[in-house]
Amino acid sequence: MANYNLKINGQTLKTEASPDTPLLWVLRDNLGLVGTKYGCGMAQCGACTVHINGEATRSCVLPVSAVADATITTIEGLSEKGDHPVQKAWDAIDVPQCGYCQTGQMMTAAAFLKKNAKPSLEEIEAAMSGNICRCGTYHRIKEAVQLAATKM
Repeated sequence: MANYNLKINGQTLKTEASPDTPLLWVLRDNLGLVGTKYGCGMAQCGACTVHINGEATRSCVLPVSAVADATITTIEGLSEKGDHPVQKAWDAIDVPQCGYCQTGQMMTAAAFLKKNAKPSLEEIEAAMSGNICRCGTYHRIKEAVQLAATKM
């Protein structure tokens, strides 16, 4: 076990964990930040996506020891009042059905739009292609990313 002072959502949070514990489980089980979801456990589906130093990153396979000095943002820290342009677009388009993958989808979209504020549809499709939605709301996800891009 090791002690960590993690910079998460603008705060320094203290926790103890084995160095090889995936960040996802530290967030959920140790720190109570349950917005980040477990999906596949193999970094394939995107449900566990968080931002590490601004980059969309799969937290289910990333050991906590690898992020000890990083700035971490979870869905809870994307905006204080749920008013990030991506969150507002998700609401406006009514994207989710079951909603399970949506936090990972939004975190991927937010990181992508921070780098590319005026993306083409093809760029949106490529950026979002690594996130799986079992409900098949891909057309609404793309529409929401397009809308959010107009508000960034």
